[in-house]
Amino acid sequence: MYESFMRRAIALSCQGVDTGGGPFGAVVVKDGDIIGEGMNRVVPNADPTAHAEIVAIRAACAALGTHDLTGAVIVSSCEPCPMCLGAIWWARIGLVIYGNDRMDAAAIGFDDAALYAEVAAPQEARRLPARRVLAEEALSAFQLWQAKPDKVPY
Repeated sequence: MYESFMRRAIALSCQGVDTGGGPFGAVVVKDGDIIGEGMNRVVPNADPTAHAEIVAIRAACAALGTHDLTGAVIVSSCEPCPMCLGAIWWARIGLVIYGNDRMDAAAIGFDDAALYAEVAAPQEARRLPARRVLAEEALSAFQLWQAKPDKVPY
């Protein structure tokens, strides 16, 4: 059922390589149609967030005029990294279909194991230090949000 969409994701991954990006492609599908597609553009765009899945999600959201992709499926040439998985989660995409897995990606130098370990580790054990500053002042924006009668929850 998803083979034609996977073939498009694979074609995008090859096109990404040919145009200076990484070997990753993705499409977002809703109601049987591609509503967004993307290829890895990290190096050409000088943007570490320009992974294929992120690019495809941005395109799908722009096409539909919403941040909520409930009912959509993402088809990616490779198992999404933790950043992309987070974006998929926040976009409310309901299913991930992928071709290559994280071990295949690691075999060619794209090893996400450290990221998976970092996310799973308690904050005090993480390699990337984080420090909390001005927590009480930062709450002001949360209080404004909570009191806002016309907010759009997400």
